[in-house]
Amino acid sequence: MKRGMLRPQAIGLLLLVPPPLFWAGNFIVGRAMRGEVPPLTLSFWRWVIAFVCLLPFAWRPMRRDWPLYRANAFLIVRATVAGVVAFNSLIYVGLQWTAAANGLLLNSFIPILIMLFGAVFYGQPLRRAQVFGLALSFSGVLTIVMHGEWARLAALEFSPGDLVVFCAMISWAFYTLWLRTIPPEIDRIGLMGAQIGLALVALLPMYLGERAFGYAPTWDRDAFAALAYLGVFPSVLAYLFYNIGVARVGAAKAGLFIHLIPVFGAVLAVLFLHETLHPYHAFGIAAILSGIAFAVRPAREKAPA
Repeated sequence: MKRGMLRPQAIGLLLLVPPPLFWAGNFIVGRAMRGEVPPLTLSFWRWVIAFVCLLPFAWRPMRRDWPLYRANAFLIVRATVAGVVAFNSLIYVGLQWTAAANGLLLNSFIPILIMLFGAVFYGQPLRRAQVFGLALSFSGVLTIVMHGEWARLAALEFSPGDLVVFCAMISWAFYTLWLRTIPPEIDRIGLMGAQIGLALVALLPMYLGERAFGYAPTWDRDAFAALAYLGVFPSVLAYLFYNIGVARVGAAKAGLFIHLIPVFGAVLAVLFLHETLHPYHAFGIAAILSGIAFAVRPAREKAPA
């Protein structure tokens, strides 16, 4: 019985590993494309590609679950605005002006915000193991971002772009919490298709407004390759895995996996930018993985009286 109950949790935890990898690439590509493709243009066409890729698989469950969409319209719309429209648009806008180190540091506040908002607004209990694991993994993030030199923390300068990125982190925290309010009987692939469709309706006037103000993209091979990556991996696959993972393990545990983004970012930097790993990378990665493992352990059941 217990094995059958633990299996969905284990699958949910495994599904939460790829999204941070894909989102680490999202930050790298978003920062690299800032001079070629305007942020709202990048966000709009990313979701167009994602919608085209997902629609053949999502169309049938979307038609079947249409009555459920209508019954839960408010829940679906608010999650879509927070996690699909606002989060990505704010990230791309903020990356126009903020450094990569600042973006990583701000991104690591997401698990803290999820636990904080969950406790304050939804009365979700916080276990001591979760708090300790969160603190341990956050210390690992700081170690990587600060290159093992804690004095760098005082030297960080923050810009208006950092405020924009932090607003994106708040949006994602609420998106994670609001996903749990959407009934589980709604098919997650169909839900993802419906959310992307709604997001495109909201992003279209923003994209056209950006073009009207003279912000035109430079379409070349690199730009098309970037859009292809953004449209498939951090959009369709990452969101789908994350949505299923949140449904299976809960918002607080799922949010902890966001701390894997700098881990994968360091690995991607070695593979594609030919950077070298340092001892502080190993220490930071070990702290992040240990913190996540500590926080996702199932709570001990009290012995019956």
